[in-house]
Amino acid sequence: MTGASGLLGRATVGALRRDGHQVRTFQRGPSGIDGVDEVRGALPDRAPIARAVDGMDAVVHLAAKVSLAGDPRDFMAVNVAGTRNLLEAAREAGVHRFVQVSSPSVAHTGASIVGRDAERADPAHARGEYARTKALGEELALAADSRDLRVVAVRPHLVWGPGDTQLVARIVARARAGRLPLLGSGAALIDSTYIDNAASALAAALARADDVHGRAYVVTNGEPRPVAELLGGICAAAGAPVPSWRVPAALARTAGTVVEAVWRARPGADEPPMTRFLAEQLSTAHWFDQRRTRTELRWTPEVPLDEGLRRLAASFGR
Repeated sequence: MTGASGLLGRATVGALRRDGHQVRTFQRGPSGIDGVDEVRGALPDRAPIARAVDGMDAVVHLAAKVSLAGDPRDFMAVNVAGTRNLLEAAREAGVHRFVQVSSPSVAHTGASIVGRDAERADPAHARGEYARTKALGEELALAADSRDLRVVAVRPHLVWGPGDTQLVARIVARARAGRLPLLGSGAALIDSTYIDNAASALAAALARADDVHGRAYVVTNGEPRPVAELLGGICAAAGAPVPSWRVPAALARTAGTVVEAVWRARPGADEPPMTRFLAEQLSTAHWFDQRRTRTELRWTPEVPLDEGLRRLAASFGR
């Protein structure tokens, strides 16, 4: 399994082990997980990848370069070339099942997504380098699907939970700094996925790969909420101010486009404060039909959104 050192990676290792799998992890540094066999290396390097997949029956590919901005070459090296290297190594090692962890952003072109299933990845129209290269990586993975190497693509949407240093930490930090506005009305419905549910869905995809290979699935809690309510719930769980001021959505999208141009010329040390993709995500609806996902993967989320928020609050000592 790649990418085990992140929030979803650690949770997925736990889900796989509960299903009886022996897990080997592959990442640049220590995973911090006891009782797993570790191989260190980077996805662009073929030799350590070959060692990682040797003797394995299955691969869960979770590692990726995730950022709102950055050098396009870095995204290509990890999300595209790295995926290609892993697929080739898996094929040569006789791996039988391959779960490609993707993202709904691979099929998002800026408009609202209302009750749709997993649509075809669209790298030509995906928003930003992360989404574009993840779309290319998913296309590579599904093109490699065969009788011998059964590939399933899973797209968890907005994964969050206790210990999240990405989505939750950034929302809370901006709220505490007074820099978390609502874009537009804040009424756009969005789906999200509690961490335990995302991990169990990946384990289910691996278990069902023989029957559902060659297909892509979006995974969410299936409980869309207004963006203002979801942001407010996360902030309240952390004891941070709930966002109350608003910025017109069109203005935020324009500002995001300008910030992206500035960041390309003079990158900052942290993530840009706004991008067009982020503005679209926070001001347009994006929720998904989960019927095919749940039926074909034989999976249902076990942790409801409100219970997830209670667990998040407990992790902040509240």
